[in-house]
Amino acid sequence: MTTMNITFQCESLTLEGRVSFPRGTGPFPGIVLCHPHPLYGGDLDNSVLGVMAAALVDHQMTALVFNFRGVGNSQGAYDEGLGEVADAQAAVQFMAEHPSIDRNRLGIAGYSFGAGIALDAIAENHDLGAVASVACPTPSLNDPVLHQINRPKLFIQGDTDYLLQIDLFRFLVRRFQPPREVEVLSGVDHLLANCEPEVGSLVAEFFGRTLT
Repeated sequence: MTTMNITFQCESLTLEGRVSFPRGTGPFPGIVLCHPHPLYGGDLDNSVLGVMAAALVDHQMTALVFNFRGVGNSQGAYDEGLGEVADAQAAVQFMAEHPSIDRNRLGIAGYSFGAGIALDAIAENHDLGAVASVACPTPSLNDPVLHQINRPKLFIQGDTDYLLQIDLFRFLVRRFQPPREVEVLSGVDHLLANCEPEVGSLVAEFFGRTLT
């Protein structure tokens, strides 16, 4: 695995990211990973995203984690989710233009706040072939616009997540158009403590199946 720090532009802002490449020459599928809420400590060094990125590389995919605007060395300021969707779209564009990435096999994933951003991004961007949502907040799962996404979707949720009761989660994800896959993790809360490897494997295997 080769990892490099990069920067890319979103409108007038320079954002920072980290790309991990598998061995070989490619072109590889490219997956953008979106971190948890910036106002609660979320950044590209989030441990869940780190394990997801490693699992993707193990499955011969390239992973890009990045800092939303106003986080770390990324310019700008928190924009209540609106600017953050633009940041995610800019990250997807960076991947699409990279010579080692197959622009016909692009995906996006996110954890917590980042899961909502990932769903918003794929709803707007038809270059994205699949999305993985991990511990997504209720408002995004209850958005009728997002229910119309017709590309492959993976929803992962712990059954003791304190932000969303599991019965409500099951009800909301049934509103999404197929194809969709649902994975409920037993005894796991919103922090996903000690089950990061399982989450990473589920996400990598999902993109391996869907971005072919």
